[in-house]
Amino acid sequence: MNNLPNLQEILTNIVAGLINQLVNFIPRLISAIVIFVIGLLIARLLRAVVKTVLSRIGIDKVGEKLNDINLVRKLNTDIKISTVLAQILYFFVVLIFATAATEMLGVAALTDLIVGITNLVPKLIVAGLMMVVGLFIAEALKKFIITLCESFNISAGRMLGTIVFFFFLIITLINALGQAGLNTELLESSFNLIIGGIIFAFTFGYGFASRDVMANILSSFYSRNKYREGQTIQIDDVKGTIIKIDSTSLMLRTGETTTVFPLQALQTKKVEVFD
Repeated sequence: MNNLPNLQEILTNIVAGLINQLVNFIPRLISAIVIFVIGLLIARLLRAVVKTVLSRIGIDKVGEKLNDINLVRKLNTDIKISTVLAQILYFFVVLIFATAATEMLGVAALTDLIVGITNLVPKLIVAGLMMVVGLFIAEALKKFIITLCESFNISAGRMLGTIVFFFFLIITLINALGQAGLNTELLESSFNLIIGGIIFAFTFGYGFASRDVMANILSSFYSRNKYREGQTIQIDDVKGTIIKIDSTSLMLRTGETTTVFPLQALQTKKVEVFD
């Protein structure tokens, strides 16, 4: 019976140990709080300074151009690059001081979590820059496709431009997610499969439906230097004066009426030139 442990002594040792740990922890907690508060103050100061400097050097003009993109405009957001960059810097500085504070506390799991988030910030910044550049390039490609189609009188120019815009934007998004450290292999394979099916279906359907239009466009390259407005010609049994030539058709003034021929008629029918 004398060998049994003294319960009161055990409880006393446990309480004493907890009190000692608490006494040792309180100074570290106070130091961690002080470090974190100092970090908040420094981060706010840097945010205000950086926002002011970036605004004065005119970096917000990039944001204005970004807001002009249709996709961004539909989101009803007013993007200011100076505010975004200043806010990113604010959170980055706060995370740095939060890491120092958790190290002061001696909580390894919490420190590792904040360090992981801090290391992720530069990757997210690069991914964000990739998305911004991708938006500008996608919008430029869209406008180029629309202008090109309008020059050839292709009515589907806006649709083609939109398809190219989202195609390039999705590619940029996948690359940005990969830059951020996410596994995009499944997303890439799914996207390639979907795009392959869409391209095949669109090429077959649109090519079949617009074969005559493409024939007229190709004919314009061969016929543009041979015929001119004001020239009198005869196509089969129709004789008249050319009043207009565009990328797909030719208009003849035949007396009191106007006859329109597809340009491929200049390649497939008998044409007589009188002057």
